[in-house]
Amino acid sequence: MEFILLQTAKHAYLEQAAQILRQAFPHCYADCAQEEVREMLEEEKLAIGAVRDGRLAGIIGAIPRYDMTAWELHPLAVEETYRSQGVGSALVAELERRLRERGCLTIYLGSDDEDGSTTLSEGNLFEHTYEKIQNIQNLKKHPYTLYQKLGYRIIGVLPDANGLGKPDIWLGKSLVRQENKM
Repeated sequence: MEFILLQTAKHAYLEQAAQILRQAFPHCYADCAQEEVREMLEEEKLAIGAVRDGRLAGIIGAIPRYDMTAWELHPLAVEETYRSQGVGSALVAELERRLRERGCLTIYLGSDDEDGSTTLSEGNLFEHTYEKIQNIQNLKKHPYTLYQKLGYRIIGVLPDANGLGKPDIWLGKSLVRQENKM
């Protein structure tokens, strides 16, 4: 697998990136995937593609925040035929490596639960919030468990962010503290 910067990638890869977004998140990017790819390419942002067999297998992006000491991972998407083959994990590792080089201390992301994929979508998340986070269970292959395997921890939630009972789960990882090193 080869990693490329999407900011300098050929047009065909950018078209493939839009298709991967539409495929991975049809409810978000069905009509605006190309616009999202253009936003990923903006100055100071970081956008990486994973290429296998001459095709784009996945993409990952990051947005600088907090004077560039913390970056938001957004988005991560893997082409359907390459899922569960380590492409997403490899993209995250490559992104983290490049962000460390830029002086990033913390990487974080929001991972929506819009379809009842976790127990955090059950009931009122404003009540017993920390207990519910501590006892979270994955009901439908929510990606938070992938991020946990990569050293990320749930650092908060935004209840009802996507509608009643549809929270945004915030995960983060230190790129410099030893307790998060794998």
